[in-house]
Amino acid sequence: MGTESAAAVSDWTPDSWRRRRALQQPEYPDPAALDRALAELRRLPPLVTSWEVVMLREQMAEAAAGRGFVLQGGDCAERFADCSSPRITNMLKVLLQMSLVLVVGAQRPVIRIGRFGGQYAKPRSADFEERGGARLPSYRGDLVNGAEFSAEARTPDPRRLLRGYERAGLTLNFIRALVKGGFADLHHPEYFDLDWVRHSPLADEYHRTVQTIGDSLRFMEHVLGIRAGATDRIDFFTAHEALHLGYEEAQTRQVPRRPGWFNLSTHFPWAGMRTGDPAGAHVEYLRGIENPVGVKVGPDFKRDEVARWIEILDPQRSPGRLSLIHRFGAERIADALPGLIEAARAEGGRPVWICDAMHGNTQTTSGGVKTRRFEDVYSEVEQSFDIHRATGGELGGVHLELTGENVTECTGGARGQNHADLGRAYESEIDPRLNYEQSLELAFLIARKMESGGR
Repeated sequence: MGTESAAAVSDWTPDSWRRRRALQQPEYPDPAALDRALAELRRLPPLVTSWEVVMLREQMAEAAAGRGFVLQGGDCAERFADCSSPRITNMLKVLLQMSLVLVVGAQRPVIRIGRFGGQYAKPRSADFEERGGARLPSYRGDLVNGAEFSAEARTPDPRRLLRGYERAGLTLNFIRALVKGGFADLHHPEYFDLDWVRHSPLADEYHRTVQTIGDSLRFMEHVLGIRAGATDRIDFFTAHEALHLGYEEAQTRQVPRRPGWFNLSTHFPWAGMRTGDPAGAHVEYLRGIENPVGVKVGPDFKRDEVARWIEILDPQRSPGRLSLIHRFGAERIADALPGLIEAARAEGGRPVWICDAMHGNTQTTSGGVKTRRFEDVYSEVEQSFDIHRATGGELGGVHLELTGENVTECTGGARGQNHADLGRAYESEIDPRLNYEQSLELAFLIARKMESGGR
């Protein structure tokens, strides 16, 4: 990092992406209003700090070397209406619970990265949506327009950029206050118990895991004669798809005593499947920032794309700089992943390998409802562990769409949720998420896999 990476991008500026083809960008009817909103964003304080970004990059380097494991999870697309203390607290709780389970299974640190505090924009497969003969712009997330199917709601509104910034700031402020206030103190895991734990089939196993951690802490403190103060606080980082390039540019800053440029709207931005063209604007933007960055990779990747991602985004081959987030689907991962690993190694790449087990497993019911089968999600994770191990490498983490709420958007899991349950509590405007119980069940299955030699 540091001087080498800054020198490598001497031809880059925060707006150099504007000379490239920028996909998935909204069409604003009033460009002057957009310019005013972006100008205001440039004047506002950053949402994260450069030293937090540096800390995450160091931890990601540990994951690349097999000495850490990434748990990246959160909403498919955050909604402004969900910026409330109960929902933020529940999301924090389920990520904490999952991380405790994974720590026991992995026997290594877990790096917690939330898809929150900025995941307000989503790519779409079509620019327009038609209903009943009416044709309107597609919903692109609350950062851009509204989900309601009306001309007023669907018109991109630059004022939403400021509202998204404010909602992200409120979310991050509350999370920091909770963590700093002892909410994540491992001496008091009851602080982040969700109500469902009392009646879940997994309750006993979860509490045994918590007891194991507590016993270990008490033993260490007894031997050392001091309280293990570092366990009072747990690091949390944020991530979102760097989709709206004007928004990202407005929060890209230089800071005193550190070379280079930092995206200070999030710790870990990534390029998605629809924006990962090595010659495109999104990869050009990610090229110049000091943050750890990711690229989503699907089954139709080409070897030359992999080579160009590595050369453009990680020319120094620096562990922790680049994550390749593979999303193939349970039925295709066995054919696709070995070739991706081989292509990256041929270029000397040292990425963090992260399995996105959600996006390749989306199905649509006969009634037109998008869902995912829990069994497919775990199958892709399990196969990912096996393939990385068979090729002499390490799976560095998982990337999941989940929520701390009792939604019914994915089928399967311990309670046998089925298609008939989907209408009971389906909230997502875009993609289906694992609910809190399915999320914790998945964490237990991953932990068992790692304990049995999948690491």
